[in-house]
Amino acid sequence: MAKEVKTIGVMTSGGDAPGMNAAIRAVVRKAISNGMKVKGIYQGYRGLLNEEITDLSARDVSDTISRGGTILYTARCSDFRTAEGQDKGADICRKHGIDGLVVIGGDGSFAGAQQLAARGINTIGVPGTIDLDIACTDYTIGFDTAVNTAMDAIDKVRDTSTSHERCSIIEVMGRNAGYIALWCGIANGAEDVLLPEQFDFDEQKLIDNIIHNRKRGKKHHIVINAEGIGHSTSMARRIEAATGLETRATILGHMQRGGSPTCRDRVFATMMGSYAADLLKEGKSNRVVSFKNGQFVDFDIDEGLNMQKSLDEYMVRVNKAMTT
Repeated sequence: MAKEVKTIGVMTSGGDAPGMNAAIRAVVRKAISNGMKVKGIYQGYRGLLNEEITDLSARDVSDTISRGGTILYTARCSDFRTAEGQDKGADICRKHGIDGLVVIGGDGSFAGAQQLAARGINTIGVPGTIDLDIACTDYTIGFDTAVNTAMDAIDKVRDTSTSHERCSIIEVMGRNAGYIALWCGIANGAEDVLLPEQFDFDEQKLIDNIIHNRKRGKKHHIVINAEGIGHSTSMARRIEAATGLETRATILGHMQRGGSPTCRDRVFATMMGSYAADLLKEGKSNRVVSFKNGQFVDFDIDEGLNMQKSLDEYMVRVNKAMTT
């Protein structure tokens, strides 16, 4: 028989993502409507181990749906990677009467949730990461805002790059995943997009393409470089030396994590947070909320972490066709 969950905790863990506050709000309000109490855990797993825990009411999450960042803050915690830290975390949950936990974050955060579930704490993961790199879901909270932030910035860089007839290398985030780079490549009409999943380290091809396009009359050349490849500044120096064209590197960095979430991120975060609260009400554990084939569903965390994700090959081919 499923264990009845009366009090749940909610935390955000790992890198922040726009829409996390909307997810927290949804967890709190749906859990309360389901007859459960809610406690907020500050600073992720580090805050759990330090017992930075407080009661949350529906009023406490008012006017948060439009805010970027996370009102519960977030941190990385090396201590929680150890069995001793995981045992301590489960004991602290029981001490505070927390018999269910919602963890909003990425795959590393889910690995921690997996360990708490094994220690008797019902846990549900909600995918909050701008990287879109969790295999069991077609969407992760924060991606839409991040990719729109990057798109807007790249449009602005193109304006100044055209004015100076420059080559611009613009580095976007995504860790070792190329989703932000690929989407921006299509949306911004970039001349070249460098993806970690397909990068062959043949820089000469890139140089040849820049020279070819300049001969065709191109007044600028935009290269979108994924974080997983990196080294944009040194790449810019090498390209300028090889082509004779003024080349600048722009690293967009953590601006992509901030800002008010888009409508899509607010709605998806609300649906996913609510779904997580419902799963705990049903006594479920060790699950991750997902959006798959147009529906909100859930997977076993073990299964979800073992899935492999790759770029959409048709999107990659379309992007290549657009750059010719």
